Amino acid sequence: MTPPNDVTIDLRRGNSADHPALIEMARCGSSRFGYTVDLGIPKELAQLLRLRVSQINKCSYCLNVHNGAARDVGISQAKIDMLIAWRETEIFSDAERSALAYTEALTRMNESDIDRFQSVHDGLVQHFDESARLEIMGVVINMNIWTRLKLAEGATPALS
Repeated sequence: MTPPNDVTIDLRRGNSADHPALIEMARCGSSRFGYTVDLGIPKELAQLLRLRVSQINKCSYCLNVHNGAARDVGISQAKIDMLIAWRETEIFSDAERSALAYTEALTRMNESDIDRFQSVHDGLVQHFDESARLEIMGVVINMNIWTRLKLAEGATPALS
């Protein structure tokens, strides 16, 4: 993931590139589900999911990258602005809403959510075939790896 040109990144806690296995793990997911890969699901949907994971995990590095990437794929500024409150708007389609609910459930998974997760998955089934569901799963898991990696590094954006 690359930040916009007007931003520099300070790695306050460490650099994952110094341990080849860490960066290889993250890049493996990116090569299949990252924001530069063409997927079967709409690129706008994939980018909304990446941005939502970034918001949930409060990863400033990923928020910086994926806000710009969302604009680059043509997502309206209104959708970007309202994503954090997607449940309270009419801006998102039913399919997007089911994918966002799945994204939140998988990202925030804890022991008490296990039973609820099946119903969230069932909502996804109503809008997406198996191939699309697997891509959504891959996008969300990949983004969670990146947000945690960048949080662990202490990746902090600053204006250059």
